[in-house]
Amino acid sequence: MKQGIHPDYHTITVVMTDGTEFTTRSTYAQEGAKLALDIDPSSHPAWTGGQQTLVDRGGRVSRFKQKFGFLNK
Repeated sequence: MKQGIHPDYHTITVVMTDGTEFTTRSTYAQEGAKLALDIDPSSHPAWTGGQQTLVDRGGRVSRFKQKFGFLNK
């Protein structure tokens, strides 16, 4: 490995949206820095199973369900 080309890898504290904290290693900022998240797995609908809507443009969803609906049984 070449010397002096890699970023410093150190310990930081990550603060989740609900206030919980955990320590991890990262190249973010300086040693001991705090990274406050705006979005995390405890609050984002992609991870929490929030409401998801399918927009049917040109009947694509209905055509898909018609063609592959037998797999849902």
